[in-house]
Amino acid sequence: MVTIIAVDREGEEHRVDAVEAEPLMVALRDNDIDVEAVCGGEMSCLTCHVYIDPEWLDRVGERTGEEADLLDDQLHSRPESRLSCQIMISPNLEGLRCRVAPPEG
Repeated sequence: MVTIIAVDREGEEHRVDAVEAEPLMVALRDNDIDVEAVCGGEMSCLTCHVYIDPEWLDRVGERTGEEADLLDDQLHSRPESRLSCQIMISPNLEGLRCRVAPPEG
């Protein structure tokens, strides 16, 4: 297990145990951290949009082309925006800090 720190939309911080090799989205959704994950990780609904704390961006990796295209057109998109379905949990993400983005609709 890898522990991540997730901040929900109300600003409450949660320590969440995430399973290695699973998407961050699963850990957030399974712990009721404001992530709906309606499309199940298919990059079509944007309901798993999170902000990664800037000091973690290098470890998380860059957005893919398709992910970047989806996020660039969103009202709440920022440079640190990512879809949590595209971030795979690994040991080097121990202590990762993210914040759930506001809903788009």
